[in-house]
Amino acid sequence: MENVYLWIALAPLIGAIIAGLFGRQIGRSGAHWVTSISVAVSFVLSLLAFKHIVIDGAEPFNGAVYTWMVSDGIRFEIGFLIDKLTVLMLLVVTFVSLMVHIYTIGYMRDDPGYQRFFSYIALFTFSMLMLVMANNFLQLFFGWEAVGLVSYLLIGFWYKRESAIYANLKAFLVNRVGDFGFLLGIAAVLVYFNSLDYADVFAAAPHMTDLTIRIFAADEWNLLTVICILLFIGAMGKSAQVPLHVWLPDSMEGPTPISALIHAATMVTAGIFMVARMSPLYELSETALSFVMIIGAITALFMGFLGIVQNDIKRVVAYSTLSQLGYMTVALGASAYAAGIFHLMTHAFFKALLFLAAGSVIIAMHHEQDIRKMGGLKKYMPITYFCMLIGSLALIGFPGFSGFFSKDAIIEAVHHSELAGSGFAYLCVLLGVFVTALYSFRMFFLVFHGKERMDHHAKAHLHESPAVVTLPLILLAIPSAIAGWLFAGPVLFQGYFAESILVLPEHDVLARIGEHFTGAMGFVLHGMMTTPFWLAMAGVGVAYYLYMLRTDLPGQIKNKFQWVYNLLDRKYGFDDFNDSVFAGGGRAVGRSLWKVGDVTMIDGVMVNGTARTIGWLSGVIRVVQSGFLYHYAFAMIIGLLLLLSWFVLA
Repeated sequence: MENVYLWIALAPLIGAIIAGLFGRQIGRSGAHWVTSISVAVSFVLSLLAFKHIVIDGAEPFNGAVYTWMVSDGIRFEIGFLIDKLTVLMLLVVTFVSLMVHIYTIGYMRDDPGYQRFFSYIALFTFSMLMLVMANNFLQLFFGWEAVGLVSYLLIGFWYKRESAIYANLKAFLVNRVGDFGFLLGIAAVLVYFNSLDYADVFAAAPHMTDLTIRIFAADEWNLLTVICILLFIGAMGKSAQVPLHVWLPDSMEGPTPISALIHAATMVTAGIFMVARMSPLYELSETALSFVMIIGAITALFMGFLGIVQNDIKRVVAYSTLSQLGYMTVALGASAYAAGIFHLMTHAFFKALLFLAAGSVIIAMHHEQDIRKMGGLKKYMPITYFCMLIGSLALIGFPGFSGFFSKDAIIEAVHHSELAGSGFAYLCVLLGVFVTALYSFRMFFLVFHGKERMDHHAKAHLHESPAVVTLPLILLAIPSAIAGWLFAGPVLFQGYFAESILVLPEHDVLARIGEHFTGAMGFVLHGMMTTPFWLAMAGVGVAYYLYMLRTDLPGQIKNKFQWVYNLLDRKYGFDDFNDSVFAGGGRAVGRSLWKVGDVTMIDGVMVNGTARTIGWLSGVIRVVQSGFLYHYAFAMIIGLLLLLSWFVLA
């Protein structure tokens, strides 16, 4: 099986290299065939690994592929840890990536960078696979930085657009902030554990619970708390948690397929996976768990509010990603790691579905993305309509759909948590249910129902997207509808992650909920009597009333609460603050250094100053060199007198 694991990662890399280096030779069709087949191979092998580990019950694999370096007795290795957590992530990443590859054939068919795009998305898949398969912090960091690099290339894929260059640079710089904390956390692990191997670090962690370190002056900080918070700062960047969330909405500047891949299965899920993998560390620090929970709760609710005022169809879906990542983070903070990973899985299916369905609408509307210029598309695009409906119902957690099982489990887990901040987090995730339903069905109703608001030219050419676009939608709609029925019991309550994720008995909120679990149908029936269900229905009802029945009311509400609208429209001022303080401050410092260092010191003193001094001196010397003999004789006499005086006086 070791060769199978190796080829799961290498297959997409080989496809990316062939499409990237030999794209002109193999042509457009060759590029999409070689990358799609390579990812399909990886998916099939992931199924084989899932069968081997989960169904056949084989022991997890934990071993090195090769040793990169040995320094001072510490081994820096490339190695794989294949357990139930890993194989679940492998299935999600490779399946969603395969759907995106197929979809891209139709969506990008006229783009001049066709081969380059396929090379990038296959490389993106390889980077994420290396991250989730890692058995040590070195390889984790390699995959971590690789997904960041490829996301930079993909967000700025249309590099002739200034907005795309701004967006990819913003994503890159914001993630550097998070990665600085992440790297410090890994450095602390190396210093205090003298190893980068997961198994060694996790085994030693219980013996380090009382160890403190001094950071500022005389303050003593718990070592594990510091490490966990530093690692989570990295997750805040990758998984777009407040305040390092600002890059994710702007990532919409990339083509729609990459929006689906980033938001569903690759980059943004890396932070969630990492915290779950590090559960043996986080379980030993309730301070870190509370910090994670509160950050996630703020992100879940307040990023959801921003989705209400968005009019770009992709940005509405993007802000829903921010909110749902907040839900996953809250689950991690409540020690409900299984619920967080389960929501990561279900979210990958329905979020990829929503993005690709949005892309289908954009194709039909000739790249119009403003939902205020749509309406009544149901009769023109029936397949896209039903797929978008399934995705939206899964997103709001409608009973029976995949998102219901994972989201309700998170809400209940937070409700049962006794950690500091759990009350605040519960309120946020509860209100977030109403907000999610409101902005999701606001978009759904404005796009597919009501009056047709598109221009006559767009209306004349409206039709359903081609099969190469709709087939991935249908294939993603299936798990979005049924995944919860298949996996809710085993993953949430029946110990699927028992060997992969550590949860201390006093933190095991899912075990308490599982005592009352009677099956998926019982979960659904119970869900229909709980507050989240009625809040979701209220959100759908309000959206229908405002955008289908009383279309004049949204404008009146906006005018009456203009300050609230402005606050949401300006995204709470985060972008203004970053642009004025960090970007503006950086430019101001740069200008000051340029004026002082370049203009004043280098140009003024060293270059131009030297030239002026030499010019002045040469002017003086030029006057002395008159050409008259008596001037020279007089100078010689004066010089002789000065020399004699110096000798006599000395």
